[in-house]
Amino acid sequence: MDGIFLQQMINGLTLGSVYGLIAIGYTMVYGIIGMINFAHGDVYMISAYLTAIGLALLTFFGIHSFPVLIFGTLVFTIVITSVYGFVIERVAYKPLRNSTRLAPLISAIGISLILQSYAQISQGAHPQGVPTLLEGAYQVTVGNSFVQVTYTKLFILVASLIGMAVLTYIIKYTKLGRMCRAVQQDRKMASILGIDTDRVISYVFIIGAAMAGLAGVLVTVDYGSFDFYSGFIIGIKAFTAAVLGGIGSLPGAMLGGLILGVAEAQFSSLVNSDYKDVFSFGLLVVILIFRPQGLLGRPQVTKV
Repeated sequence: MDGIFLQQMINGLTLGSVYGLIAIGYTMVYGIIGMINFAHGDVYMISAYLTAIGLALLTFFGIHSFPVLIFGTLVFTIVITSVYGFVIERVAYKPLRNSTRLAPLISAIGISLILQSYAQISQGAHPQGVPTLLEGAYQVTVGNSFVQVTYTKLFILVASLIGMAVLTYIIKYTKLGRMCRAVQQDRKMASILGIDTDRVISYVFIIGAAMAGLAGVLVTVDYGSFDFYSGFIIGIKAFTAAVLGGIGSLPGAMLGGLILGVAEAQFSSLVNSDYKDVFSFGLLVVILIFRPQGLLGRPQVTKV
């Protein structure tokens, strides 16, 4: 039993780190403009297809080394998903910035449907996949059983931590990060002080899309399969992680992702894996009812 519990903890931490990376996109956009980017999960879906395309291109040119393959695919995928994030902000949000709050949300849902249809038409409706790139695993004996950590899962954990550390450094110690924090606190005052708020909002969408691109590469390398609809479920789960940790809080997004991943993995082991999605969505409902501000979030204060 101890071995199963530890194995599911490792699986949950791996899955949760990916949820956290995607949740960062939700929480950053909400922190800046106070809205949810409903097309964010589909940017992750696009990154899965880009991962397969990048790996195929590099393999075609005779590159088979894992470090070169994964680094080249990461750069390729993150750059293109960043462009997607920029375009989504310019098309779905910027023209409606002074409109009602409902209009950008409907526009983002429209972009989500467009991306799904685009992937379905251009790549086909059937599930696709990539071969295993990194084989092998560490095995540790625990009692009468053993715990296995594949090299792929170890790579995912390390890459997620590096991605989060780089983003934390950017937000805390760079000029861009200071501008992001200023716009988050008071967009109008930041504009008066000379900050180009439109550019900062675009940067936030780009960063969020880049994190989704990183997550897409990691998940595709681990699971190997994806389809045009894969962004919806994982997008909702990442949104759940953002709400659990406290939407608008970067540490909260990563914490919420890890908690959700571990809880989902343990639920699959102890109850039934067929209902893990029901468990995740039920957790979202419970959070919204009993603690809508999340674990690290703060209650919204209305200024009068």
